[in-house]
Amino acid sequence: MNNLSESMERTLIHSPGKKSRDINAISPLWNFIFNVGICLFALSCIFPFIFIIIISFTDEKSLAINGFSILPKVLSLDAYRFLMRSGEQMAQSLGVTLLVTVIGTVLTLYLVSTYAYAISRKNFDQRGFFSFLAFFTMLFSGGLVPSYIVVTQVLHLRDTLWALILPSILNAFYIIVMRTFFTTTVPDAIIESAKIDGATEFGIYTRIVLPISLPGIATIGLFSTLGFWNDWFNALLYIDNPNLIPLQTLLIRIQNNMDFIVQNSSKVVSYDIAATLPTETVRMAMVVLATLPIALAYPFFQKYFIQGLTIGSVKE
Repeated sequence: MNNLSESMERTLIHSPGKKSRDINAISPLWNFIFNVGICLFALSCIFPFIFIIIISFTDEKSLAINGFSILPKVLSLDAYRFLMRSGEQMAQSLGVTLLVTVIGTVLTLYLVSTYAYAISRKNFDQRGFFSFLAFFTMLFSGGLVPSYIVVTQVLHLRDTLWALILPSILNAFYIIVMRTFFTTTVPDAIIESAKIDGATEFGIYTRIVLPISLPGIATIGLFSTLGFWNDWFNALLYIDNPNLIPLQTLLIRIQNNMDFIVQNSSKVVSYDIAATLPTETVRMAMVVLATLPIALAYPFFQKYFIQGLTIGSVKE
């Protein structure tokens, strides 16, 4: 038996070209199968959006006759021309959405990061009280009516841009995520060293904590950007001025007007006019206009987004 073991060891030593197989590695066949499965899953995720883009460039009559197709027989820009007829209103709404998204995201990052950093510090005396406030608002909220009264009657924000920003500016979930991020990624030794060198609390926060917390900041920034960009409900409640309507609310109003015209074509307009409305393709074009800008911005956040999601998953 001993001679057999020595023979095997000698064979391995004198066969440098052969690598010992890792018992944890999967075989090339299963590796190929898993890769194909992941590719198919990724394609199933992105294909609906690609299909929506294709439909938005399809002629409405061709769509009615031939149905939905990956290769449309007749291409058309009628859906986008129909949406662009609103002209200045579309540009105005896009500008309002961009302004609200930028200001709201910047203010959200400032408030969330400062709040989370404060309750992440063990030497902060009121840490428990402010942590309780954040948790409490996650479990219980005032509801729609009290929120509406506060915004319109107490703060008098109706028909102002702040009515689109302030109600969504501070999120308890973001605070909890950032607090966990600070707790797991910012060593206490760095804070103590900075204090010994004479740094102030605000200096430690801006010059030491924020630079090493970029993945967490980018993650919350992406969440906040998506929230402000896609928000239409606050405008529905608080905005009547046409100059302050964001893009998402404008698209909903266009859709509702089209549905009203089609459903009441015999009373409001002739059947010919109602029949020429590109209803299906306009719906798809609205999805593209509402989604594409934020989808194009996602790759710039992806690196930090992945780091921010995974860095707190390892427990020591």
